[in-house]
Amino acid sequence: MPKRTERQMPYTRDRHIFEIRGHDRAGFLQGLVTNDVSQTPQALTYSAILTPQGKFITDFFLFQDEKVIYMDVADSAAPALSTRLNMYKLRAEVTIDDSPLKVFCGTGSAPQGAKSDPRDRSLGWRLYGERSGDDGSDWTALRVAACIPAVTIELTADSYILENGFERLHGVDFKKGCYVGQEITARMKHKATLRKGLAQVRVDGKAPTGTDIVADGKNVGVLYSQSGGLGLAYLRFDRATDKMQAASARVRYVTDQEQS
Repeated sequence: MPKRTERQMPYTRDRHIFEIRGHDRAGFLQGLVTNDVSQTPQALTYSAILTPQGKFITDFFLFQDEKVIYMDVADSAAPALSTRLNMYKLRAEVTIDDSPLKVFCGTGSAPQGAKSDPRDRSLGWRLYGERSGDDGSDWTALRVAACIPAVTIELTADSYILENGFERLHGVDFKKGCYVGQEITARMKHKATLRKGLAQVRVDGKAPTGTDIVADGKNVGVLYSQSGGLGLAYLRFDRATDKMQAASARVRYVTDQEQS
């Protein structure tokens, strides 16, 4: 099971933006990240970088203009991402610098120049410029309702992206060719079914983020973000039932039919 965390951070704040420049910038990233860098360059692309073993390092958004590819990543993950990018740079004609751009996020009417969040329509838009922050939307509630993981909460160093819905969230491309961790990811894709992964659950009561979920005396998974009687949990699907417990909270697995 993924490592527990007691920390819930608003994922739209505290962002860091890198500028990737140089003649080889697109090819350099194409061989590293999970999504296709060449797709819809003016729009946002959701992607991630993995270890060679297919484990999650961090996720980010990409957008670009004629000379620069921008990477929008959580502040907490920026040092690790910078280290990883520079490790793979070798002799590529690429520079990696901090950007002065900031990001402002919202779910109301999109201002001019805003870019739609590619993961889910309910997450609104992101505007890159001089201001930062968000418009007061309840991001945890929105994430939980759409079953979307966040870095440092559901997404940890033990995570596999397909177990966390990256295909549904348009965060991985299976036709783009090789990238770091691609072999493991492709192998998981071609399994008949995933035995474990992120799921939406109904929660009656309260339990801290990172609480173990049990059923019939057996560990079933871990409960993470919660809002409005719903929660996100990493579950073993073969053990998930409608009568699970997380500390004093009762937990029920929400089936795909109920979510739709």
